[in-house]
Amino acid sequence: MPRERGEKVIATNRRARHDYNLEKSYEAGLVLTGTEVKSLRQGRANLTDGYAFIKGNEAFLDAVHIPEYSQGHWTNHSAKRVRKLLLHKEEIAKLSHAVSAGGYTLIPLRLYFSDGRAKVEIALAKGKREYDKRQTLRERQDTREAERAMRTRNRMGD
Repeated sequence: MPRERGEKVIATNRRARHDYNLEKSYEAGLVLTGTEVKSLRQGRANLTDGYAFIKGNEAFLDAVHIPEYSQGHWTNHSAKRVRKLLLHKEEIAKLSHAVSAGGYTLIPLRLYFSDGRAKVEIALAKGKREYDKRQTLRERQDTREAERAMRTRNRMGD
């Protein structure tokens, strides 16, 4: 059987970019059981409530929902268990300092397979206030309207 190549995205956290200002992102491996991998290969996962935390010198991912494998038996996993993240010591130290300084949190952005291995992209993020969210939406709407006006002007030829 040939080994998998490329990247296959399983789940993305689209809400994260709306709720947080993303500072820096990191790629981390995941420690998974067999039925979790099979469930992910079926394309089933939910990152919306997930977050990462650092305990000691290890990083963990919590509240990420990977549903039970449909053909699993007594070997099935619990859907929202805490999973260990595989990061370098230096990365864990940087993240630990940033989170402990205050105001920052670690959130998962996407879950994917890279060359057959399950990976998660986590980001160091700072939460947005309600008015920041409204301002971001307003700016996006203004740029969309400006682009639309430019397109119609270019079509008219003047």
